[in-house]
Amino acid sequence: MSAPLSIRIATRQSKLALWQTEHVAALLSQRYPQTKVELVPMTTQGDKILDTPLAKIGGKGLFIKELEIAMQEDRADLAVHSMKDVGAFFPQGFGLAAILPREDPSDAFVSNQYACLEELPQGAVIGTCSLRRRMQIARYRPDLQLQDLRGNVQTRLAKLDAGQFDAIILASAGLKRLGLAERIRNPLPFSLSLPAIGQGAIGIECPLDSPLLPYLQALNDEQTALCVRTERIINEILQGSCQVPLAAFAQLCGQEIQLDARVGYPDGSQMLAFSDRAPIAQAQDLGKRAADSLLAQGAQAILDSLAH
Repeated sequence: MSAPLSIRIATRQSKLALWQTEHVAALLSQRYPQTKVELVPMTTQGDKILDTPLAKIGGKGLFIKELEIAMQEDRADLAVHSMKDVGAFFPQGFGLAAILPREDPSDAFVSNQYACLEELPQGAVIGTCSLRRRMQIARYRPDLQLQDLRGNVQTRLAKLDAGQFDAIILASAGLKRLGLAERIRNPLPFSLSLPAIGQGAIGIECPLDSPLLPYLQALNDEQTALCVRTERIINEILQGSCQVPLAAFAQLCGQEIQLDARVGYPDGSQMLAFSDRAPIAQAQDLGKRAADSLLAQGAQAILDSLAH
């Protein structure tokens, strides 16, 4: 199997998206030194509309659509995504070629004045654009003021540094990848804030009939892929989106896989939970069982009310 002559990667232009794409490009160049790897930077709707909460304008899919159009129009061969931005379903003919090893999946508490969430005074202002984080933090600290915070990592940190917030919540993985790990005052424990589906993992999307597929599959990390795909089953069944406060995290424990999931209202007034483990061979069934359990507890009523 001779290496491809060239590979074109569609990417958003934020620093984090570029870091992730350059990381994939470096892995491909290392494995296929004869191949010319080229970045195709572009701006997405999600990057342009910064004054409206994501949940109101169509969710995280807004960061991906233009990249998929570039592949459909043969301007790019593949796209690199944060797996937490990838919706439950792909356009016809597209899918995941590989999922890379997962970075720290936790949410990070970032503040210039306070060491942890517990230290925040009553009524403190905390910034996040995630309904999932909002749900869990509001449930833990209903006294806090949770306000929308959009923009790339640097923009969000600048707003914190300008004094607009007492603290903000970001993904630990993004801060670490950008060399900003020192900004993490405290990683939130999973008991308090369960991660988003796929958080910390990078995915490679391409047309399913692409001749590049076997070359890209060589980058797949089986353990991360198993965990992320198990989490994604919940999203497929619940058909969750950015409009839904849905958290799920799978991790391997020896020969078993542990899966935790939560769904509820953004104000934390109600939160349904699932936690169980199964042999690795039954990972798919565990994902289905988690979704069924949440539905049996009343998840559909929550999803329906949020959709309206």
